Amino acid sequence: MAKKAVQQVAPKRLTVTLVRSPIGFNRTQGKTVEGMGLRRIRHTVELPDTPETRGMILKVRHLVTVTE
Repeated sequence: MAKKAVQQVAPKRLTVTLVRSPIGFNRTQGKTVEGMGLRRIRHTVELPDTPETRGMILKVRHLVTVTE
């Protein structure tokens, strides 16, 4: 029997940029920004488009901008 070729689709990525400082906001929001890998204002990272990432973005949506 011949095996079917499985086409692998590249996982979607989100580009997240920190636009406001987490200083003065809830401490857990600062930890969330840190957990996303953002270090300073205008720092950009690419993250996988997963429910976990979407939840982190939702928590700090007032501090970041997101492009797909």
